[in-house]
Amino acid sequence: MLNRYPLWKYLLILFVVAVGILYALPNLYPDDPAVQISGGSASTPVDSAVLNRAVKALEAANIDVKASEEQDRGLLIRVKRADQQQRARSVIKDKLGDEYVVALNLAPTTPDWLTSLGAYPMKLGLDLSGGVHFLLEVDTDRAVATRLEVYNGEIRTLLRKEKLRYRTAPNSADGKRQLMFADAAIREQAEKKIAKEFPDLLIENRDVGDKFLLVYGFNEQRIKEIEDYAVKQNLTTVRNRVNELGVSEPLVQRQGRNSIVVELPGVQDTAEAKRILGKTANLEFRLEAASDASRTSTETFGFRNNPSYTAQLERDVILTGDQVSNAQSNFDTESGQPQVSISLDSRGGQMINRATRYNVGRRMAVLYIEQKPVTRIKTEMVDGQPVKVKVQGFKEEKSIISLATIQSALGNQFRITGLDSSRESSELALLLRSGSLAAPMYFAEERTIGPSLGADNIQKGVISTIVGMAFVLLFMVIVYKVFGLFANVALVLNLVLLLAAMSMLSATLTLPGIAGIVLTLGMAVDANVLIFSRIKEEIKKGLSVQRAIHEGYDRAFVSIFDANITTLLVGIILYAVGTGPVKGFAVTLSLGIVTSMFTAIVGTRALVNLMYGGRKLDKIRI
Repeated sequence: MLNRYPLWKYLLILFVVAVGILYALPNLYPDDPAVQISGGSASTPVDSAVLNRAVKALEAANIDVKASEEQDRGLLIRVKRADQQQRARSVIKDKLGDEYVVALNLAPTTPDWLTSLGAYPMKLGLDLSGGVHFLLEVDTDRAVATRLEVYNGEIRTLLRKEKLRYRTAPNSADGKRQLMFADAAIREQAEKKIAKEFPDLLIENRDVGDKFLLVYGFNEQRIKEIEDYAVKQNLTTVRNRVNELGVSEPLVQRQGRNSIVVELPGVQDTAEAKRILGKTANLEFRLEAASDASRTSTETFGFRNNPSYTAQLERDVILTGDQVSNAQSNFDTESGQPQVSISLDSRGGQMINRATRYNVGRRMAVLYIEQKPVTRIKTEMVDGQPVKVKVQGFKEEKSIISLATIQSALGNQFRITGLDSSRESSELALLLRSGSLAAPMYFAEERTIGPSLGADNIQKGVISTIVGMAFVLLFMVIVYKVFGLFANVALVLNLVLLLAAMSMLSATLTLPGIAGIVLTLGMAVDANVLIFSRIKEEIKKGLSVQRAIHEGYDRAFVSIFDANITTLLVGIILYAVGTGPVKGFAVTLSLGIVTSMFTAIVGTRALVNLMYGGRKLDKIRI
């Protein structure tokens, strides 16, 4: 019988529609402005006591708290008003200090019964809402100082090799290194040797009483090269860390001489992102010092998990984390304790093998080096009045995470144990895998897009979609009567299914993506226009109503399929070669083509069949 679907097909359509409505529902629940708190390191405690301190600080500052909760990786405090979010972050940061990372967030309000079914709202791009913007400042002065310190060590080795006696002098006021010599003749010999081996250094002589000083530092061109390398290396590392976080459509780019802009759309755990992005961590592998070693050749460090216990290590570094090519977090099969499996590059493998081959039986330490941000209060004179300002700095902390006996010569792969938790091992593996920072960074600016620009863009996007859809719905009813109503129902279902598909795939909706939705709605109507026009033509040719409906859908299908396939190919190409806004447009366009094919052909056909199928009709309103 013409124009009749079997029961299973109707049930299948109802099932698809029901699933679409279910997974589109979370998009009706807007996010709450919130502040998220996590530890500055994996070992920093974040518990109910910290939460109570933060909430009391907000209440004292007259900031309305909507709700607070403990999460797996930190604390979340929701505020009632978006305009209080930035102030809430500042209040909590001042209260808790530098040991904690305090970040802005947009907390979801989706009911638990929906999230238990895996239904979450789709992510919104930074031009709409639900993302975070960071401006990172690279401490290029520290990069220059670190590189100069490396040169300083090599210069001392050179002078000892050439048997030119010297004494160490404090650094000059401008940060340059100084060496003291017994007379001018020895100083002149040292100057010639240093100038020959290190041509990029500026060297000058200074006489202070009976002291003959040799002062050296980098020239201006070399300083710019070091600063540029530090920013580029940090940029690469930040990009790797963003990729490890799994953020969709991120933006990581350089800004100015020493700044990096990071935009993370759809990020929920902003405190974790902030902690990982700004983390400056590295490793050093050193041998434990012999009992008769001189104090000048050793350093004493505490253990990371128990600072009261210390060990003396040699100053010479065998290897650093820069030679790590891969790192994975896992568990020791024997003890069940967390560990990090490390793979070294070829140079690193040679270095560790050479050092361990001749030191079997001795103990080797893994030293964890971390640059922690420190906020200091500095008094400056402004218009003759003392004003207190916050100055961002860093303090370096070194601690031993592993001290084990060398059983045999090590190769390119080995393990690091002695970690407190699986979270700490995962974090260390991520930092080593993504690369170390060439210089410390601090967050100069942090903001979420949502309360102002995002809300305005969302409102304009929704209005444009509603207005465009209203015109289409009105046109279809006027021109195609009852069949136009069928097309309108399918059009609404198409929008619901498109939103559901984007939510299920965790796609990011941007402003260009909204343009893709509007275009998709127009294309879905095009398919119905082709079908209904074909039905009209078949009726004019003298076919019966039932035959005309059947032929209209069958013969228009080929044209609709060809047109949509070519458009889908274009959408795939745009997604493959495009970036940012172009990808957002391509995603909604491609998904919209798939959903419109279902609703415009299968959906309207089901409604037509239910209305007219199996009935003897002389005419229809089309």
